[in-house]
Amino acid sequence: MVDGRVSWKSSFAFLVCFVVGCHGVAHYYIGTGIADVTGPAAEVDMMGYANPAQTSHGIHLRQYSRAFIIADTAKKSRVVFVNVDACMISEILKIQVVQKLQTLYHGLYNDSNVCLSGIHTHSGPGGFHQYVLFDVTSLGFVKESLDSLVNGIVKSIQNAHNNMVAGNIYINTGELLDSNINRSPSAYLNNPAEEKARYKYNVDKNMTVLKFVDENAKPLGMISWFAVHCTSMNNTNGYISGDNKGYAAQLFEREMNPGSLPGEGKFVAAFAQSNEGDVSPNTKGPHCINTGKPCDILTSTCEGKNELCIASGPGRDMYESTKIIGGNQFKKAKELFHSASTLLTGPVDYRHQFVNMSIQIVQVNATHNATTCPPAMGYSFAAGTTDGPGMFDFTQGSTTSNPFWNVIRDFLSKPTPQQIKCQHPKPILLNTGEISFPYPWQPSVVPTQILRIGELMILAVPGEFSTMSGRRLRNAITEIAIQHGFPSNTTTVVAGLSNAYADYIATYEEYQIQRYEGASTIFGPHTLQAYIQKFKTLTVAMARGSPVPVGPSPPNFMKELFSFLPPVLFDHAPMGQNFGDVVKKPNPKYMPGGTVEVSFISANPRNNLMSGKSFLTVEMKQSDGSWKTMFTDADWETSYHWERTSTILGESISVITWNIPDQQMPGTYRIRHFGSSKSMIGGSITPFEGSTDIFQVAASPLSEKKGIQSYLKFLKHVKMQSELNENVA
Repeated sequence: MVDGRVSWKSSFAFLVCFVVGCHGVAHYYIGTGIADVTGPAAEVDMMGYANPAQTSHGIHLRQYSRAFIIADTAKKSRVVFVNVDACMISEILKIQVVQKLQTLYHGLYNDSNVCLSGIHTHSGPGGFHQYVLFDVTSLGFVKESLDSLVNGIVKSIQNAHNNMVAGNIYINTGELLDSNINRSPSAYLNNPAEEKARYKYNVDKNMTVLKFVDENAKPLGMISWFAVHCTSMNNTNGYISGDNKGYAAQLFEREMNPGSLPGEGKFVAAFAQSNEGDVSPNTKGPHCINTGKPCDILTSTCEGKNELCIASGPGRDMYESTKIIGGNQFKKAKELFHSASTLLTGPVDYRHQFVNMSIQIVQVNATHNATTCPPAMGYSFAAGTTDGPGMFDFTQGSTTSNPFWNVIRDFLSKPTPQQIKCQHPKPILLNTGEISFPYPWQPSVVPTQILRIGELMILAVPGEFSTMSGRRLRNAITEIAIQHGFPSNTTTVVAGLSNAYADYIATYEEYQIQRYEGASTIFGPHTLQAYIQKFKTLTVAMARGSPVPVGPSPPNFMKELFSFLPPVLFDHAPMGQNFGDVVKKPNPKYMPGGTVEVSFISANPRNNLMSGKSFLTVEMKQSDGSWKTMFTDADWETSYHWERTSTILGESISVITWNIPDQQMPGTYRIRHFGSSKSMIGGSITPFEGSTDIFQVAASPLSEKKGIQSYLKFLKHVKMQSELNENVA
């Protein structure tokens, strides 16, 4: 079922499969692939909160790229959807990925049929953009961040390409509650009453799942779209993490790939982002941290200060909240995956066009047109959100300017009267579209793209659509698609933060309120309508089988990018010690549910990102004397923390923590640490490793109790079966 509708063709196909089996009946060729994209785990500012103090110093969950290739049965047309554990996709990232794919596959994969989509984690290293505003807090461009993403994404697509098999795709939709709230309800309320009346909630609660299987119905992978910010981990976190969606993916893949380490199983589970612009995972809502009372609903302030108003929950801390929201998404996706019955059977197609969003003419009504504007950020942008408040005296909901900040703004770029009128009622804080030093601050040319897989249309948008903006886009495209011959059960999903990043897209009515999302809608009040018009054009062209103009090429500033992030100078082990030596030893024995914390003489993790590997392993001794890796730095149960002990001497340690699961197998264990050091003379990179003494994990009392209960239940079953056999005899 999709939105309550089931096509007779899909129902019949499913009935046939259910009765006689689907072996040999395949509607597509499908490839799935996964690869590590983890960036520098030290000294790089995290992308998302724009908090200069939030720099990486370790790993909680590794970042992954998950690729899905879908081709028709003749392999004449194919699309690629890649879900990346990154805050978003940047223009330069997409450009470099496509360039590498062009070399590898001679045009088979290109701008038009490849969609890269970010999950919007705020706990990944930044510096992978080519526009000034997005790289300010990371001290400019960070090559290690970009390279890790490019190489990992390309590898995931290569893996998917090599894994292609005949198969089928099922789609399912269901409602997930208690996992998201609207963080700008006052802006949402400004939408038309008749429009709001059509929806039960002020955020989208629907989750859409694609189920990929081979021709023998063996599971291959899954994509879930659900709108919620990946801000369960707050702006004090310094550990690389995929946040709630990264954790959900790990849970799903762990269950479908039993015994496999993260990133190594064949089944690939992607938890993709949708229209999450105004959607928070912090379901306790915003409260004043000084009083515990609710914040002012219009300005999100407490005593006039935005930094005192913070949303949290549903857990006791950010880790528990991540676990709850990620777990909720996993459970719902699992339910929808296993109950999916609607078969996709139509063609594979795509349309893509670059658009200069600064100069679009928008039809407001039958008699009136308007235009979009060059990019600009409003005052409320600097206030931040309740997920991560800003600084100084900025507040959300600001429709007036401040003379002091206007002086600073005008020093950078004074907006013209036309720009001020175009962006009204946004008071312009940063006139980003008209600043070009040292290179542009925000994009004007952005990509628009639709991928079609049978009755599903994936609307790839280069930004963050609010709840109502996403609904309007989906409704408009679904309606025009059906009008032009698409099946009546056509389903549309919004794939947010795809292919480039051009900030937020609020509705015209939400824009008037100038909350954070409206202030960050950079092309002015008619931005949403301009996008809807462009996506309608792509849809009609797809329905008619006609091409669309490529549009203006996006710029490539790769050779102009500046970096002010200091390089790693050298590493040094303290006198009488070596890299990899154990500083803090484990205890001789632990119980399940306990925590092991050890530390090693270490070096800067930027020397070697350990892509596809790990800075740590938790290993268990086997009966033959060998050691088996049970956990890595990609697992939820571990954390890798790096810290300097002497900046002048280049000394540092790595602290490794293992939270032992309640049901962990008893036995003999050790923890190992891997890294690379940089020499003071010559700058050579040398790998090292270290290992703790062995320690024991005892049997869980709970496990022993369950084992006894299972044995007693087995004896009872044997006795009952014996009595039954005697009666039959």
